[in-house]
Amino acid sequence: MLQLLDLRPTPSDLHGLLPRPNLAGDGPIAEVRAIVGDVRAHGDTAVREYTRRFDGVDLNELRVRPADVEGAFRRVDRALLEAMTEARDSIEAYHRHRPLPMAPHVRNGITVDVRELPVARAGVYVPGGRARYPSSVLMTAIPARVAGVGEIALCVPPGPDGTLPDEVLAAARLCGVEEIYRVGGPQAIAAMAYGTRSIKRVDVIVGAGSRWVSLAKREVRDAVGMPASFAGPSEVVVVADDTTPVEFAAIDVVVQAEHGP
Repeated sequence: MLQLLDLRPTPSDLHGLLPRPNLAGDGPIAEVRAIVGDVRAHGDTAVREYTRRFDGVDLNELRVRPADVEGAFRRVDRALLEAMTEARDSIEAYHRHRPLPMAPHVRNGITVDVRELPVARAGVYVPGGRARYPSSVLMTAIPARVAGVGEIALCVPPGPDGTLPDEVLAAARLCGVEEIYRVGGPQAIAAMAYGTRSIKRVDVIVGAGSRWVSLAKREVRDAVGMPASFAGPSEVVVVADDTTPVEFAAIDVVVQAEHGP
């Protein structure tokens, strides 16, 4: 049952009423720290061992072959591909619509200017497990491309057969991402942050993940750029009444349906 809180008469400081989850004080911190340290020390060997342990698959090759990406692209349902193409174009148009750089600020003979420069290499983490998230590829890789990032490395947890979802690979192809790895969990975050023989280190890591992934991001944030916020579980309710267009409410529900059973 959804709990309703009326915050209208409440003072502006709501921290006591609406506390954020304490990731640092909850979860398998010691285990994640050990995984990150192991990958930093032993590279691909540790990545393969944790992939075998957590994903149940023994991988000789971590990187997805271009032929596998092309095969996935051909197998994806055409209607879904059209929808992802429309989404890609919309996301790109939005990010290209950003205002031009601000004019320099001049005061008392001093000029202050702001320059935004793209990083050379970005790491994108896309969750796996019980669902498939091509949307995560689109929402992270496209802004990086628009910003002018030179290289994008994509990490996705493999399935029991060692493959990645066709929809995710097709989304990567639509975004022009060619460097894709069958690696998930804290081992993927550590590999991108510190680099291994197979996975070259990145300058920044984006993308949501499990509690384990969020904790791993906290462990490596001294070595790699990281967003200011750490994404947690989605808990969303759609509020509608008889004035709401039914199609809009349905779309909002479907959009959230990918987050879990």
